Amino acid sequence: MSDLRDLYEEVILDHNRNPRNFLNKPDGTNRKAHGFNPLCGDEFALHLVVEDGIIKDVGFEGTGCAISTASASLMTEAIKGKTEEEAYALFDKIHKLLLQEDRSADVGKLAVLAGVHAYPTRVKCATLAWHTLHAALESENKTVTTE
Repeated sequence: MSDLRDLYEEVILDHNRNPRNFLNKPDGTNRKAHGFNPLCGDEFALHLVVEDGIIKDVGFEGTGCAISTASASLMTEAIKGKTEEEAYALFDKIHKLLLQEDRSADVGKLAVLAGVHAYPTRVKCATLAWHTLHAALESENKTVTTE
């Protein structure tokens, strides 16, 4: 169990220090959404390029705690090149994983996010990017909040 916790912390810290697709506002962005956690101040804008139902490029910008930044970074890596349907399915799996409704889902290296359950008050930090993704895929023109 200690090894899993160490891996969780290592991955979270790496993606926080070196977030992938951060400050990337891809040319041709045609889907975007804004997410905000009013409890802690985490705030991100997500930019997607979706062509023929495929997420061709993605980037995010904003500020947040280590968990929310790492979750956004991991998410952007995971969805690039996926179809919209695959991204929706991944959203559902990650949401259930973070809420401990289904810890058996195969989510590849995103399984490291299951470690957030050890910090219940941080689950909203980890879900912010994912809810923002859902809003972007739905082309919702509003701010997504965790409340």
